[in-house]
Amino acid sequence: TCLLLFACLSFSCQEKTEASQPNILWITCEDISPNLGCYGDPYARTPNLDSLASRGVLYNHAFATAPVCAVARSSIISGLYATSIGSQHMRCRARRPAGMSLYPELLREGGYYCTNNAKTDYNLDMDHKSIWDQCDGEAHWRSRENTDQPFFSIFNLTTSHESRVNDQKRYRQAIEDLEEDMLRKPGEVPVPSYFPDVSDVQELWSRYYNIITAMDKQVGSILAELEEDGLTDETIVLFYSDHGAGVPRHKRWLFDAGIHIPLIVYAPEKYQHLIPHSAGSEVNELVSFIDLAPTALKLADISIPETMHGRAFLGKNLTPEREYIYAGRDRMDERYDVQRAVRDQRYKYIRYYQPDLPICQYMNTPEKGAIMQAIRRAEAQGTMPGDGLHIIAQDKPQEALYDCLNDPSELINLVDQPKYADKLNELREAHHAWSDDYKDTGLLPETLLRAMEDQHDQSIYELMRAQDFPISLVRQAALKELSIDEMITNSSHEQSAIRFWCTQNMGDHYSSDRVPSQLQAMLRDSVPLVRFAAAESLLRNQVKSAGQVLVKGLNHHDEWVRLAAALSLDQLGELARPHTASLQAALRDDNKYVVRVVNHALNLLLGTQNEVP
Repeated sequence: TCLLLFACLSFSCQEKTEASQPNILWITCEDISPNLGCYGDPYARTPNLDSLASRGVLYNHAFATAPVCAVARSSIISGLYATSIGSQHMRCRARRPAGMSLYPELLREGGYYCTNNAKTDYNLDMDHKSIWDQCDGEAHWRSRENTDQPFFSIFNLTTSHESRVNDQKRYRQAIEDLEEDMLRKPGEVPVPSYFPDVSDVQELWSRYYNIITAMDKQVGSILAELEEDGLTDETIVLFYSDHGAGVPRHKRWLFDAGIHIPLIVYAPEKYQHLIPHSAGSEVNELVSFIDLAPTALKLADISIPETMHGRAFLGKNLTPEREYIYAGRDRMDERYDVQRAVRDQRYKYIRYYQPDLPICQYMNTPEKGAIMQAIRRAEAQGTMPGDGLHIIAQDKPQEALYDCLNDPSELINLVDQPKYADKLNELREAHHAWSDDYKDTGLLPETLLRAMEDQHDQSIYELMRAQDFPISLVRQAALKELSIDEMITNSSHEQSAIRFWCTQNMGDHYSSDRVPSQLQAMLRDSVPLVRFAAAESLLRNQVKSAGQVLVKGLNHHDEWVRLAAALSLDQLGELARPHTASLQAALRDDNKYVVRVVNHALNLLLGTQNEVP
């Protein structure tokens, strides 16, 4: 009887231990690619993260869903693609879909004490702090009253942000606690082959490595606190960055340099059964940011909402590994450039929806950095290295295919090589299916998207699912897959996004007998953006009276309409000169992005070098 009782008690204790919820600690940082010692970078000095990786699992193929923070974070917090919920534009504060649960809310419902220290930046129009038990610069697992309560804690380290690379004062503050022998000197770390190898670039590239070292020291401090509290053996730790390095062609671009991130997972022995890989291993499993939310819930043994797009990659009873990761780029600060990427473990496909735009449009923030300024000087002097000529190109290919194994910098476009035709078609079709299945709202220009939400008082996520939205036709129109007759016919389509793309693309066929008169008719469309598309095409073909449509747009009540009008005038260059006074008046706009665009247009027209925030 005693033996039977002991056996029952032992089984009960074992069941409780295996079923107990682990503490979960996420340590995130900003703006770094996998430039860590544990990833084989010989120039990185990252002892704390290297040690964590040696005791945990290092993921070689982890990717952000967007190459910029706010957009990527909206996918993390929701477990949905930003392009599906309308949060794909930087600093847009998208409308939160009704009934959409964010993973901290579900964790709290499941008994977790949840803290966020301290960045939110989810790109959603809501009270970001309300979803946490504590969300500020003091947020910590130590704040919970009941120390037996499991915790989920995030520490967002901003030390490695691009601003610390570009600003001398902030850089010095970031590294002030580092020993001199931990610092890399300019010229000590080779700069990427696509950047000018000049002193300014060498300086910033060494700074980039040094702030990673400073960030690594902070990671060590957090892990030391965990050890001090006796919680190391009770806590699963994840480390990752929010996207790639905060320099041109990395952050804000869909190359691996912009979306490939470091990801390290550590689990103590007690929770090794929740990790599908052995401690100390490197794995090539594909992981996306939309997998983080379901993974947190899976580890906590909390039901994952069926609406989440990702898959848990940690925990018990996992589904098969993903075949592809997907990423997108839309409005970055003040500039639009719709791009989409699909990647498997080796190959990357990028679709450029606006190939006529330069790969490096003028963006106020990166243009102030020394690396972008060095690129502009090299462009003017004709000294840009061969590997970097694509950076200064005035247009882009419609499609790109890269072998990321043999060409990790993605310099050789394989689209026209017959031996890769099958892979090209496979990834192209994967993109089309993803766009249709998840209803890519990025194919709806921002002003149209927000207008639809305001008109129906619903999120775009709900609207795209409440009606039979013709997303495939929108995509075909955007990709110029319609004939000129189909464009003209669909320029009167009830969906404004289809009218916009058809009107914009008709400009390529201006010599056709029917196009000029059709564009004149589109100047009277009920939607400002459609009118702007027609006006821009007509102005390029010397119909000067069309300019008044854009000038009127600069005074529209909707800030995103004003931005669209400003962008059209800026892209028109010299053709916008008659409207200089209107552009100067727009410098007083409340939207900083509008100010940045009109300032750039005026600098080109007037030969000035005025700077704006």
